[in-house]
Amino acid sequence: MLSILIVNWNTRELLRACLQSLRASLAALEHEIIVVDNDSGDDSAPMVAREFPEVILLAETCNHGFAAGNNRAFQSARGEWIWLLNPDTEVLEDAPRRLIQFLEENPCAGAVASALIDARSGAVQRSCRTFPTPAALWSQALGLARAFPRSKRFGFYKMGWWHYRDARQVQQPMASSFLLRREAVEDAGGLFDEEFPIFFNDVDLCWRLKRAGWGIWFLPDARVKHWGGAATGQIKAAMIAESHCSLRRFYRKWFRATLSPLVYFATVTMFEFAGRARHLLALRREKKSER
Repeated sequence: MLSILIVNWNTRELLRACLQSLRASLAALEHEIIVVDNDSGDDSAPMVAREFPEVILLAETCNHGFAAGNNRAFQSARGEWIWLLNPDTEVLEDAPRRLIQFLEENPCAGAVASALIDARSGAVQRSCRTFPTPAALWSQALGLARAFPRSKRFGFYKMGWWHYRDARQVQQPMASSFLLRREAVEDAGGLFDEEFPIFFNDVDLCWRLKRAGWGIWFLPDARVKHWGGAATGQIKAAMIAESHCSLRRFYRKWFRATLSPLVYFATVTMFEFAGRARHLLALRREKKSER
């Protein structure tokens, strides 16, 4: 069985389109759809209950975050296959079948991400990155990745050299459309670490999957339309701050014990400074837009 987990916050119309697209693409598959609504104020939960009675709706009375919402859905899920799907997506063609078939044919693969098609431009979104190692972050901070975006030596973090036209193993794809093998999730210690409520929970999951010996793949033939930032864009400055806090937590969890103190503290200081600068710029833009 395929279990589709969707966590929603104030994206009613996009969620409606997502669920409609699932009806069209899941007809021949045994499946369940679990929607966790994180106390939306736009009547998302009543819409789901009224228009999609086949969906398992878990309506929260407060917003516990993306990670906790997915964990609650995972606790209710019965499927062998766990598909994390954002509410600002629309499933194209037979993407679910292609994703499941890939994992069935590749027993060492613990997860596979679909291609994300930009809903505005129709282009394939650059949705995969390497892990945020010190080398990756310093290459970004020093401008080397921007100067040489297609270089495997300097532009490797955002994989600017890759054209996204072939199936390949990757380190951390976006979890906007991410199919997981239940066995792999259990080997990795569970779905999301709730110390990462919104950001870096997917990076942490991918890190744990790799440590447990599972492969993570990108499959271009499975296509999902993606708007991007529908929920987090509503409070952009706060989300920038949260993103950098989560990066700090990720470094504390996985790198503090393995890096030299000099490299660790220099890298953390660098991205803390960059994060605060980005946060201040976003706050200024928000204040200007309110005038």
